[in-house]
Amino acid sequence: MSIATATGPRIALGPGEGEAIWFLRNRMTIKATAELTGGGFGLVEVEIPAGYSPPTHVHHREEESFYVLEGELTFRCGDTTFEAQPGSFICLPRDVPHSFFVKGDRPARMLNLMTPGTGEGYFREAGRPAEGEGLPPAAPVDVTSLQRAGELYDAKVVGPPMASATDR
Repeated sequence: MSIATATGPRIALGPGEGEAIWFLRNRMTIKATAELTGGGFGLVEVEIPAGYSPPTHVHHREEESFYVLEGELTFRCGDTTFEAQPGSFICLPRDVPHSFFVKGDRPARMLNLMTPGTGEGYFREAGRPAEGEGLPPAAPVDVTSLQRAGELYDAKVVGPPMASATDR
């Protein structure tokens, strides 16, 4: 919920609260939007299935940062690959292609911070309201939706998902 104060909006959401979206194979729960933070940032809680990797993509408007809550991941940013586990913080610069891969047989959970805000709108545009609890069912990637959202939010898919560690 949003609470108006004398100095501006304050956001107060409990566990499980926020706008839930199924985006690709992920569950995105929007916790803060650019509208509520004066354009400063957007914050999204993300649940990602084991073995999943989004297509390699680039953001031209914002930096994308992640704080890993659960799970183990491999990130790639440009030509650099690195491992992340709970407690890891990763800040990826704008204009550099990146992706990640969820290792093991358990889902990952992360906080995704887009600075400045507006990037969370990309997830709304290319996803759909969650139709229930948990992760969405597996489905083919809707490239048209990603391209349309990318035009609106200055982001672009530039390559395939990362291969698993056993495929590299």
